[in-house]
Amino acid sequence: MKLHWAAAAGEWTEAVPVGNGRLGAMVFGGAGRSRVQVNDATAWSGTSDGPSRALADVLASGAGPERLAQVRSAIFGGDLEQATELLMSFEGSYSQTFLPYVDLWVTLPEGESHGRTLDLSTGVVTERLTIDGNEVVRRVWTSETALCVEIVGAVPLEVELTTPLREVSRDGLFLVVDLPIDSAPKHEPQVDAPVYGSGERGTVSAAVKRTPDRWLLTLTSSTTTESRWSGTRRSNRQTLMDACDVRFGDLPDVIDVPELLSGKDEQLIASVLFAYGRYLLVSSSRPGAPPANLQGIWNAELRPAWSSNYTININTQMNYWAAEVTGLAECHEPLLELLEKLAVTGAEVARSLYGTRGWVAHHNTDAWGWALPVGMGHGAPSWAIWQMGGAWLVQHAWDHYDFARTWSTLERAWPLLRGCAEFCLDWLVEGPDGYLDTCPSTSPENWFLDAAGTPQALSWSATMDVVLIRAVFERTLALALASGRADPLLAEISAALPRLRPVPVFDGRLGEWVADLPEEDPTHRHLSHLVSVYPLGQIVAGTPLGDVAAASMDRRGNGAMGWSWAWKMALRARLGDGETVRSLLSEASQAFTGDRHRDAPFDGSEWGGLLPNLFSTHPPFQIDGNYGFTAALAEVVVQSHTGVIDVLPALPSGWSRGSARGLRCRGGLAVDVSWHDGDVLVRVRRLSGEAAEVVPVSISGEVTEVVVNDVVEVRGRISC
Repeated sequence: MKLHWAAAAGEWTEAVPVGNGRLGAMVFGGAGRSRVQVNDATAWSGTSDGPSRALADVLASGAGPERLAQVRSAIFGGDLEQATELLMSFEGSYSQTFLPYVDLWVTLPEGESHGRTLDLSTGVVTERLTIDGNEVVRRVWTSETALCVEIVGAVPLEVELTTPLREVSRDGLFLVVDLPIDSAPKHEPQVDAPVYGSGERGTVSAAVKRTPDRWLLTLTSSTTTESRWSGTRRSNRQTLMDACDVRFGDLPDVIDVPELLSGKDEQLIASVLFAYGRYLLVSSSRPGAPPANLQGIWNAELRPAWSSNYTININTQMNYWAAEVTGLAECHEPLLELLEKLAVTGAEVARSLYGTRGWVAHHNTDAWGWALPVGMGHGAPSWAIWQMGGAWLVQHAWDHYDFARTWSTLERAWPLLRGCAEFCLDWLVEGPDGYLDTCPSTSPENWFLDAAGTPQALSWSATMDVVLIRAVFERTLALALASGRADPLLAEISAALPRLRPVPVFDGRLGEWVADLPEEDPTHRHLSHLVSVYPLGQIVAGTPLGDVAAASMDRRGNGAMGWSWAWKMALRARLGDGETVRSLLSEASQAFTGDRHRDAPFDGSEWGGLLPNLFSTHPPFQIDGNYGFTAALAEVVVQSHTGVIDVLPALPSGWSRGSARGLRCRGGLAVDVSWHDGDVLVRVRRLSGEAAEVVPVSISGEVTEVVVNDVVEVRGRISC
């Protein structure tokens, strides 16, 4: 698949992204002086001891197990104002910022650009120029170790490096920069940022080679933080991109992006968004570097929205929903490495702040493994006070195992889930009616109205808390069973599981809180109480609770911003509602026509869309929407969370032909699907896992049981 833009970029939101997981670049193109904006995924503000120093400050303010007991007493006693006031002391400052790095300026004589073309399989941006009547071709890509710019044509060339960071030294195209020791997010304008001191450094080096009719520029980077990421690269890009492909309808060889954004061909849009999300994940998340953040690895601002960090109440998770199912398990590994960092920093927070075993994480984290609440003592508890960040994030360790079912993935998941289960066991307290409850508890970023009509966030056992803990417990037990482990913790988990609250249902819809509390915003962008549907798969289509979940979705409504649209698409696909997936996709893929440089209100009052370079925006740009679209569209084609390979469970009507190759299913399986005018052919291949296992395959409810050792074919019919 190739994407084409007929003109050079006039601004950052029109530039084309390339990357190798470590180096990311935005390609502007054009003759004359042209910009390539460069990021290094390891270039973050902060210091390695930042999380521990912040924890010491929070403890010095009086936060700790004794004050937690006071908070719980106030909540169970109905004094939410007192509980909120007490909880402010538990807030640390803020996680750190993913930084812009350098700009590579390439100056050619003035001329005419004939547009840029991005080949998604190779990651090469090709631009054809006419300069002094001669054709010049420029290609930009990232190798495994460098950013490369090739110019074919007999033209003069000038090269320059600039940086928004503080320069330490410069020698031609060799540049040393300081990374700030602290950088507050844009939503804390009273704090100066960035702050420099004796911190980490980055080194950038560019080299230029010339033959009579060809220039080759290479840019490499190193930082003093890179050694903290231990993984090593294995597969190359093409191997990764070729692992999976999904196409709806017919695809041209080259796709004109402005025409695509006109919205006339919904199947083409679906095909492009599926492929583009995979391309962005391959480009921004590879072993040996930090995981993809709120902007992947592409950021040009010193104070980007929400520090371009890891927001772990939905956004970071969504970044990786497509990893396993679309054959990018290798791209999942940077997130697992971050989890392993959090299991260390979060263990100290759990012990000191809450008096528990195990490890905890809250609303945000960063490349240093920040595990405290954020908010600076004035952050609203609706977003700053949430102890389940680790309980959600650790589900990715389970997924990494569940899709592969190998000993190595089991051994990696076990300590992470066990440690999280320890925290959850100690975090639970006996509630007023004998159930085990979480307290304090919030439903991320949402509010309810108390008896006086005042918005409140604090309660106990918000639905999301309970379903996440249930998943942690059940999956920890499953890992122990698969490995034959005997662990004293298993008895504690088994005793606690039946005492967790069931999912609440009020008036035919899922409750978000422990009681039937009026919502301040019934159309809120977060769908936290529906995490049990997607991604956890605890509530499934065709059941009474599945119907209740659908009613809850109806109440929430469609319109939103990128990531919320993507989540709603995935939820509707899990519930078998292809027609609503179609309408959500239509909304989400509209060209954004508002002010790209203004951050819209995050209350959902203004909708987002797609930027000219196909980045998803609210605004601001957040890449989770792009990744989420890929995951949701995979759910349209194949699902496996119930133990059955369910083929085309949410295909919109009229999407009468298409194909999928290499979609992954739980249990170590890969699935190829082709469909045309109702005829369906499914090929199931075993990649790992248990060869003798019986695998049910469902097409329109018709289940065929097969044993997959090599490749098995199943045929069926669908109504389309």
